[in-house]
Amino acid sequence: MMLKIGVIGAGAIGKEHIRRCSTVLQGASIVAVSDINAEGARSAVTALGLEAKIYDDGHALIADPEVQAVLVTSWDPTHEEFTLAAIAAGKPVFCEKPLAMSAEGCRRIVDAEMRAGRRLVQVGFMRPYDDGYQALKQAIAQGEVGTPLMLHCAHRNASVNESYSTDMAITNTLIHELDVLRWLLNDDYVSAQVIFPRSTRNAHANLRDPQIVLLETRSGVRIDVEVFVNCQYGYDIQCEVVGESGIARLPEPASVQMRKQARLATEILTDWKDRFIRAYDVELQAFIDDVKADELRGPSAWDGYAASVAADACLKAQQSGSVEPVEMAPRPDFYPR
Repeated sequence: MMLKIGVIGAGAIGKEHIRRCSTVLQGASIVAVSDINAEGARSAVTALGLEAKIYDDGHALIADPEVQAVLVTSWDPTHEEFTLAAIAAGKPVFCEKPLAMSAEGCRRIVDAEMRAGRRLVQVGFMRPYDDGYQALKQAIAQGEVGTPLMLHCAHRNASVNESYSTDMAITNTLIHELDVLRWLLNDDYVSAQVIFPRSTRNAHANLRDPQIVLLETRSGVRIDVEVFVNCQYGYDIQCEVVGESGIARLPEPASVQMRKQARLATEILTDWKDRFIRAYDVELQAFIDDVKADELRGPSAWDGYAASVAADACLKAQQSGSVEPVEMAPRPDFYPR
């Protein structure tokens, strides 16, 4: 049985998911695409030789009886609206991060899903599907480095455009660490602080870059995350777990080592899509398979809410310079760990 999917948003990530579902993954077909620019949606479909309905309104796509599941890849501020609409229609929805623009918005989605009585939402946090993070979690779970005490992490981009703002270092960049580190440790955050080192001259005038985010978990693990989005040299994700009896590091992406012109070197990736391309494939295949099995198991609306609560605390810490509490509501039984 083919799962019939409608995609809301035909921008960069939307086009990637349309391609992925149509040419890479199994068991799904794209039957509808919507975008405020209907021509953009049409070109995304015709470029792949697909036959799909074109809408300029995401609500019309959700209402289409042929659409069995929805991918929300539209402009971030519309995520909450379309996810709530999909829940109201009783249709499973895969929503790219962020789930909503605030913790309150995420909580509205959580409440709507619980009222629906079954899981309908998966959030597009792809790092738990990455082979490297999976291996790192296994090493922790098997006690290979003892009880984790500290994590040292970095999220670096070669450059960003002038529309990228200081708060986006949290809401668009750090949000991935906020989710995956919580998953890695099976622990929640209790506090956050943001420190601004000397700013790079490569950042535009309205961006403070780099930033260092300091987090503490309920069990007392201390985490530092360097967010540096104008590092110039490439796209670089680092994670080191310091345990009581050893250290575990996130593996580097596979790369051919070259001996050339008196140098020994390995290539560093420059595009986030290349770094996590397999993880994107695996997470969407899992969503397709889980929808068909009527049991979503990927990152939940509660995970989206938890990341957003921590992000809100980090945004407050950017302004205050102080240690800010991360205050979450108790986890409902509806969302088991």
